Amino acid sequence: MNPVLLTGATGFIGRRLQSALAADGTGVMAVVRPASPHLDRLDGGVEKLLFSLSDAGQLDAAIARASAVIYCAGSVRGRTLEDFRAANIDGVRSVVDSMNRVAAQTPLLLISSLAASRPRVSDYANSKYLGEREVSQHASFPWTIFRPPAVYGPGDREMLPILKLARKGLVTPVGPVDQRLSLIHADDLAAAVLAWLKASANCNRQTYTLDDGHAGGYSWDEIAAVVSGGSYRRLNIPRWLIFAAGKVNLAVSRALGYAPMLTPGKARELTQDDWVCNNRKLTEDTGWLPKITLKDGVKALFQNNSSPQND
Repeated sequence: MNPVLLTGATGFIGRRLQSALAADGTGVMAVVRPASPHLDRLDGGVEKLLFSLSDAGQLDAAIARASAVIYCAGSVRGRTLEDFRAANIDGVRSVVDSMNRVAAQTPLLLISSLAASRPRVSDYANSKYLGEREVSQHASFPWTIFRPPAVYGPGDREMLPILKLARKGLVTPVGPVDQRLSLIHADDLAAAVLAWLKASANCNRQTYTLDDGHAGGYSWDEIAAVVSGGSYRRLNIPRWLIFAAGKVNLAVSRALGYAPMLTPGKARELTQDDWVCNNRKLTEDTGWLPKITLKDGVKALFQNNSSPQND
């Protein structure tokens, strides 16, 4: 079997995918920018392809060798839509155009985000939505889109601070009091990708949400109780404060030239009533079921490494 072509292999989710594919006996070709400082994050058995996705010739040659393409690259920090464009939109279009040129029926899996379901909420959400449209409107080959919710696990940077705080018995939600959130462990997401590889013919032109199987998502009290072991305090952050912090951070990032995480758009994401997924359709089409509960995932996260390495 030809190897899988993987973008975003050096990121948090990409690294878990490398391990899962290797354990499954599937070869991996990883496209990485030549100037990337993270080449050491590629496993030993991964074939390194050092070129930009804008290099049509090399991308065409790589895709012609692939049994499947998994697009996992993405940007999560930025001030405007343009800051997210390269990875979340243009890179996707480059892969789609290349696959159209190669004219093979190689399947593509785009790992997007649940945020894409609400493009008006933020520039990040809009960039993920526009990336999905590059696939759905232009692909002449089989494709599938995954929209995971918040992903946690070894190597995570975004959820880890929240989980660490909850571990110490404090949760500080910024959304509505009854906000509900779906979660998924990175290894369950990787397992879903493996299931897709084996059943991609059943998933053509489908968009799926997926989570850890906790129906209807979690309340913040449920998250706190699980992560802390039952003893916790809840401190609700006022909505106005998170928006004020987003505006200040945006202004400072413009002055200092860094890509911010917290912006007014991110504040709107954080204060939505819910971000909830449903596994039913993906399970029907692939047989995949999540195995890692929040209790088990958090226990392993803090047992195996009290300070997991960030990507």
